[in-house]
Amino acid sequence: MTNSAIAATGLRKSYGDKVVLDGIDLTVPEGTVFSLLGPNGAGKTTAVKILSTLVTADAGELYVGGHDLAADPQSVRAAIGVTGQFSAVDGLITGEENMLLMADLQHLPKREGRRVAAELLERFDLTEAANKPASTYSGGMKRRLDIAMTLVGGPRIIFLDEPTTGLDPRSRHTMWGIIRELVTGGVTVFLTTQYLDEADELADRIAVLNDGKIAAEGTAEQLKRLIPGGHVRLRFTDPAAYRSAACALREAGRDDETLSLQIPSDGSQRELRSILDWLDSADVEADELTVHTPDLDDVFFALTGGTGVPSLPRQPKETPR
Repeated sequence: MTNSAIAATGLRKSYGDKVVLDGIDLTVPEGTVFSLLGPNGAGKTTAVKILSTLVTADAGELYVGGHDLAADPQSVRAAIGVTGQFSAVDGLITGEENMLLMADLQHLPKREGRRVAAELLERFDLTEAANKPASTYSGGMKRRLDIAMTLVGGPRIIFLDEPTTGLDPRSRHTMWGIIRELVTGGVTVFLTTQYLDEADELADRIAVLNDGKIAAEGTAEQLKRLIPGGHVRLRFTDPAAYRSAACALREAGRDDETLSLQIPSDGSQRELRSILDWLDSADVEADELTVHTPDLDDVFFALTGGTGVPSLPRQPKETPR
């Protein structure tokens, strides 16, 4: 399992007649962010629970931190940290007391525990609030404290199960910065999330889980290339100009209600330049030109919608140029 922080082959888990994980394979290189996406009930949290030793798999060869999960779960536990969907913070005690409690659970000597707690509270910008009850913290502060507690034992692999759910945009971006810092320091992050932009922003590799199986895996850009439907959209305000352009561009899709034309395109600079040159030669001048390329939302809907990969997955999101 050289250079693999996590390696799973044939991972299976069922609850009664319900197959949750149907023989999935995963490989997560060290020092990277791996994101597992999927609709609610797809099995993301079950995968995290199994890989973090909280639930036993029905079948599969599983290695975490180089340790055989079935044969040596204690060594796996020593190598990992877990931040679940729901905060482990105790609101009745202070932030510092939460940290020291975690240090005790990690069997750190008192002096070492205080040093580690102080360093992490400072790192996560919680020093000023350290002596306040955690129940008074904002959602973002509680999430930062949650991750700080996870780091007390110095884990090299961290499971983050939907860590930014319920946070405001500013707190989400703060959390993204924390995750990037962890990876820069050599930590491996296994991330599940409902926010596709989060996976796009952070993950080195992404797997889409659907009906207990991996529907697709790759970098964000590789996944986006699976989905057709990129196009350039021309919008007109003058009906006469629109009709003239529609006659000149007979291959374009028409929308007579919005006075817009849609030209298939992969969004590359070379193809966009070619389209612009062609528009000039056809003497077509639009009031607005926008480019749409498939994003992870399109990938997600296409792979988990149960209808295959459509040519235009859903209402396009366009970026003005």
